[in-house]
Amino acid sequence: MFERLRDALRAALARATPPGEVRDLARRMREAVVEAKLSVQETRDAVARAECDLAAERQRLADAERRGRLAAEIRDAETVAVARRFAAKHRERVAVLERKLAALRDELALYEREVADMLADLARAERARPLTEAERSAERAWRDLEAAGAARPETDLEGELLKARLDQAAREAAAEERLRDLKNKMRRD
Repeated sequence: MFERLRDALRAALARATPPGEVRDLARRMREAVVEAKLSVQETRDAVARAECDLAAERQRLADAERRGRLAAEIRDAETVAVARRFAAKHRERVAVLERKLAALRDELALYEREVADMLADLARAERARPLTEAERSAERAWRDLEAAGAARPETDLEGELLKARLDQAAREAAAEERLRDLKNKMRRD
C-alpha cells in the first residue's frame, strides 16, 4: 500500500499537482507509517509473549525430567513412564515455541526495516513537496529556533532513541515480571 502512495506522490510532484493533492498523498503516507509502527509494536509484544511461553515450557520440561529421575531413583516404573511421556510432550512444545519465536523475530526485523524505509521515503516526499506560505513561515521560525539551540520534535533523534530504549526496558521488565509470576505459580503447584 505504501509503495502505491509513494509512487502517486512522486507522480503528483512530477506533474506539478496542486499542493492540496500532494498534501493529501503525504498525509496518507503518514497514516501508513503509523499503521506500520503499530504492526511493529504488536509484533514486539508477540515476541515478548512467545519468550515467556517458551521459558514456562522449558521449566515444565525440566520439571518432568526431574520427576522422571526421582522416580527412577526409587524404582517407580509407572511414574518413570508417565514422566517420560510428559517430557516428550514438553520437548515437542519447546521445539515448536522455539521455531515460533524465531519466526516472530524474523518478522519483527522485516517490519522494522519496512518502517525505516517508509520513514525515509516519507521524509524525502515531505522535502520534495511544495510548501504553502504558512509552512514557509513555520520553517523560517524553526530555523530561528534551531539557530538558538532548540531541536525540532521530528528531528530529535536522541529523544526518539531514549524513548525507544525506555519502551524496550519497560517491555523487558514486564516480561521478567510475568516470568517470575509463572515460576512462583509453578513452585506452588
